[in-house]
Amino acid sequence: MSRLRTFIAVDPGKAIRDRLVALQDALARAGAEVKWVEPDNLHVTLLFLGEVVDKDVPSVCRVVSDVAGKHGPFPMSVEKTGCFPNARRPRILWVGVGRGEADLCALHDELEQPLLDLGCYRREGRRYTPHITLGRNKKDGASGELAAALAKKADWKAGEITVAEILVMSSELRSDGPEYTVLSRAPCG
Repeated sequence: MSRLRTFIAVDPGKAIRDRLVALQDALARAGAEVKWVEPDNLHVTLLFLGEVVDKDVPSVCRVVSDVAGKHGPFPMSVEKTGCFPNARRPRILWVGVGRGEADLCALHDELEQPLLDLGCYRREGRRYTPHITLGRNKKDGASGELAAALAKKADWKAGEITVAEILVMSSELRSDGPEYTVLSRAPCG
């Protein structure tokens, strides 16, 4: 049985993606060794499902379609920078969601149970926080320059879009980075 690395996401759109790439370029000047997310791969993850058996993918798409159909389109602003786990050890660099955060959390929460019931998802231990991953710091430890660059961009704003669809995506790991494919588009409303 073949399996697909699968996740559910929101596409930020070209205009915001272009601003995210400009932010990556600005942060790269801090000189830290960061593996930047490719422009086409920038997205807000609602749920990461991991390896899903091929035969279960249509059921996953149906669940996403059903849940998205119950929620109308909503505005989402992309703003503020940060890092996980903290500024002393910036491993994952991200931008957050302002307006629309509650809508994304509601979608996440509503998707969880039916996907758990399908056996296609394992609940995460931490609270869901909508964000877009910009890159991953290759060095584990302090990076003062990177932390300072992030702090300077703390109030950064990329703009706002209307979220009108939820995507079911697959991710194929390759030597030059993951390649994403849209498996289904679920319109909101």
